[in-house]
Amino acid sequence: MKVVAPGAALGILGSGQLGRMFCIAARRMGYRVHTFSPEEDTPTGQVADVEVTADYDDVDALRAFAGSVEVVTFEFENVPIAAIDAIEALTPVRPSGLALHTAQQRAREKTFLADHGFPTAAFARAATLDELWDAVARVGTPAIIKTAAFGYDGKGQHKVTTPADVAHIWDAIGHQEAVVEKFISLQAEISIIAARGLDGSIVEYPPFENRHRNHILDLTTAPALVPPPIAARAVEITRAILNELQYVGVLCVEFFVSTDGELLVNELAPRPHNSGHLTFDAAVTSQFEQQVRAICGLALGSPELLRPAAMANLLGDLWADAAPNWAAACRFPDVKLHLYGKEQPRAGRKMGHLTALGRTVQEAQDRVIAARDALLI
Repeated sequence: MKVVAPGAALGILGSGQLGRMFCIAARRMGYRVHTFSPEEDTPTGQVADVEVTADYDDVDALRAFAGSVEVVTFEFENVPIAAIDAIEALTPVRPSGLALHTAQQRAREKTFLADHGFPTAAFARAATLDELWDAVARVGTPAIIKTAAFGYDGKGQHKVTTPADVAHIWDAIGHQEAVVEKFISLQAEISIIAARGLDGSIVEYPPFENRHRNHILDLTTAPALVPPPIAARAVEITRAILNELQYVGVLCVEFFVSTDGELLVNELAPRPHNSGHLTFDAAVTSQFEQQVRAICGLALGSPELLRPAAMANLLGDLWADAAPNWAAACRFPDVKLHLYGKEQPRAGRKMGHLTALGRTVQEAQDRVIAARDALLI
């Protein structure tokens, strides 16, 4: 097993908030970072050593990029698999193209989970309107129709309560392949963020509990207040998925906990995850440092939380009337502010987050909510 030692250059495909925090962690450890995306002056590019601006179908640019770094990773799922293939021919990509291919499309992801015995909500695939009618009939209503590709933060999702909704939804999703999932009555949504190293070793953070607003992650608290058997089972499933994929890097497995106590895998994120941003301040090793360690063949760090923590997302909506009152939020001594770089504030866009530590989860949650509320004073 070859270790990629500090001083080497690491490559990252994508240039958003996750890449920015990966870059900060990597540079703190002594690595250089090159980022590749079609945009320039990006959140990642502003802190990277090299920013390459080119399209993901530019094979010559991809090959040149691969030749300039020792290992490549990615910060979002929608990198074309052909780009990964072009790079993997020259330079290791971690996680692998196979892991990305599985997780970047809902139909493949759900099929992988079901074929390997991992618990999911009842689902069916559909590629035509007739298949969608049939899928809804088999799954039953209420159900959720989700586009198979390019869905995140609730995009491409529609609730169907009666078969009369199907044709309208088919038009709304642009006549593309979809997954129909049984609607689940939720007790909680939790995520397990774990890392698997080149040697097969695995570490995981405690379960995080996630609350959404308008399908966008709004608040994360850690550790999640779920029964210990559910937490243990979520960790067991996550470890099994990592091993089944022979995964190298950080993976987030999102779970539903139903009102009757059933634990179901919702989806996979083959990268650091928004819910894990709080590890930057609340854990011995952040999820971003963990990603660096994993893809470089280093020993994985401790995932232990320093104290109970809460994280609140900052969306572009906060800028609706004027710039937020940053000074007011920063008066809270146990609250940390993270902004993601030069982006135009826009409703629904994640612009940053606040993290608070406390003696209890409730104290941390109250503190971070109060700090976010102060932004509008």
